Amino acid sequence: MAMLTSFSLFRWKAVEVPESLKTANEKMVGIPVLDQMEEDQLVYVPFTGKSFVGFKEALGFKESQGNYFITNTFGYLGKYQFAVNTLKLLGVYNPEKFLNNPALQEKVFQLYIARNKWILRRDIQRFTGKHINGVQITESGILAAAHLAGAGNVKKYLRSFGANNFEDALGTSVQNYMQKFSGYDISFIRAQRSARL
Repeated sequence: MAMLTSFSLFRWKAVEVPESLKTANEKMVGIPVLDQMEEDQLVYVPFTGKSFVGFKEALGFKESQGNYFITNTFGYLGKYQFAVNTLKLLGVYNPEKFLNNPALQEKVFQLYIARNKWILRRDIQRFTGKHINGVQITESGILAAAHLAGAGNVKKYLRSFGANNFEDALGTSVQNYMQKFSGYDISFIRAQRSARL
């Protein structure tokens, strides 16, 4: 069983690693002995948990292993694997500039979540807290699935109670993303009808 710890002034808190952050293969990791390290060698890593930061980092890792500068074999770009047409919809017309600008990628990701939150607002209200095929439906799961398959395919999935379960070219389904990214707090992002740069 893997454990993450978060540092809070004088105490450590152990928590179980969420499924969305686990890898398929276990690896041995060397852990330095704290009393043998200099102060400037210590690195403090925040525990993001089920926050919006946790959501975007888990989704970014699933999409590209967190690599801002990657283009996959289908032409999807960056950490969050955006299609060129989606970028145009959000006001980005230079894919090369987008690919080489992590700050722009983060901004576009937030805009896309805000846009999908607007498009899916009624479905979020109607289905959050329900179960479809054994998966609890949450706002974060809905919005992650919309990132994978588009808001229209998520509506079809929800309104068919799971019968219409879109899969991408790699076999990842709307239901898979609904489950994997369930329960994150993304209330930080407000729905925007015309989210654009």
